[in-house]
Amino acid sequence: MEFIVLIILLIALIIFFRLRNSKKSEWKIPQKPFPTPWKVILMENVAFYNSLNSEEEKLFEFKIQEFLLNVRITGIETNVDQKDEILIAASAIIPIFQFPEWKYTRLYEVLVYPSSFNEKFETQREGRSILGMVGSGYMAGKMILSKKALHHGFSNASDKKNTAVHEFVHLIDKTDGVIDGVPELLLDKQYVIPWIDLINKKIDEIYANKSDINPYGATNRSEFFSVISEYFFERPQLLKRKHPELYQLLEEVFNQDMSARALEKEKLSIGRNSPCPCNSGKKFKKCCGRNHY
Repeated sequence: MEFIVLIILLIALIIFFRLRNSKKSEWKIPQKPFPTPWKVILMENVAFYNSLNSEEEKLFEFKIQEFLLNVRITGIETNVDQKDEILIAASAIIPIFQFPEWKYTRLYEVLVYPSSFNEKFETQREGRSILGMVGSGYMAGKMILSKKALHHGFSNASDKKNTAVHEFVHLIDKTDGVIDGVPELLLDKQYVIPWIDLINKKIDEIYANKSDINPYGATNRSEFFSVISEYFFERPQLLKRKHPELYQLLEEVFNQDMSARALEKEKLSIGRNSPCPCNSGKKFKKCCGRNHY
């Protein structure tokens, strides 16, 4: 009897995973124009977006829509609004921006917690020091992000920290089957050994207090990769000046010359009398912002 029950459970699990995978294989492609309110959120909060030319903007917007059509975002003990969704999607697109065909086919849902949590995913008890996590085991296909950390990552674009980008880099690292700090799908084989050697050298510098890299990067190679990626996307010119070898290899990994982007300029603020982002020539209050004002 127990054997029969076990077989039934096994069959049920196989059916469940096949249904889940088949559902995910139906990748949705955006069919509607990019909403102007979404564009406003990007302009006001994402320095990376403001550094793009018009053609790149369209690609970034397309990838934002694509991500949100295919990955569910769920609030846990907190509400998720449009800004939360756009910032999460932006965090996903920034690292893979130069790989237009990239799809997060193994990510099904992003869970948004109000703030930090512990290893048991509790938000009220002790040990709440985790700000983000890529799920494994029964949590495979999910990512957990702290809402507070998500917003801080974009409100302070010069501290070399962005939790959401950090976690999406982990997810990219995991695409080859293991989170080990060596993104083999993005890194040519000729660069793998120099990359590992350089990581080890930079971790030693952190331990010797001779580095400006976030000390958390010394935890292991995978954390170093995510930490230095935050640095690369937030302060590329500083990284290039202080760690030229590291910058050059990250440029190979992400296929982006981040130092050429104008990230230092202030993020734009869209007011009632600002030109409408839809390029209609009208003021925001008399065009796409008329419902608000």
